Amino acid sequence: MKIAIISDIHDNIPNLKKVLDYCNDKISASRRIEKIICCGDLASLETLDYLNDHFAGEIFFVFGNMDNGYLKNYPFVDNQYKNTKIFKDFGEIEVENNPVKSSNHGARKIAFVHFQKEAIELCHTGNYDFVFHGHTHKPWTEIINNCTLLNPGNVANQIFPPTFATWDIKQNKFDLIRINELE
Repeated sequence: MKIAIISDIHDNIPNLKKVLDYCNDKISASRRIEKIICCGDLASLETLDYLNDHFAGEIFFVFGNMDNGYLKNYPFVDNQYKNTKIFKDFGEIEVENNPVKSSNHGARKIAFVHFQKEAIELCHTGNYDFVFHGHTHKPWTEIINNCTLLNPGNVANQIFPPTFATWDIKQNKFDLIRINELE
């Protein structure tokens, strides 16, 4: 299984389209993405609609600071919107380990949040194998307390060139995808 980690879209639909075209690649099965984790700052309900209308897999979304107002106050029923599970402050999910590659045959625990400070705090709890965050727009990864902290960068093309990350769970391999290099 492959997961895309995105953040800080800021209503940049042309770049989001490139990300989703990559995720939905029907020619290259090795690129096919099954789930998307969004670490905040979609910025509008229209961008959330676009994401849902152009990606059929599961989407997990946590609010960022630019999601205030109408999007954050939208009356989501049971924290769900179409195929998106919505988290107010931080989200957490589990994905199955690949027993061939891992000595831990249980699930990998993942947390995701918008802000870096909260992400670092989540790493320090010792409760997660991976914590993803956005907000700084800068792609970054480090290990904190045996937890992989990852920022996929930003889709918006603000401050830093636009990027997102993919995670091949079977290989436990992350790749940084440069959006400007996509067709």
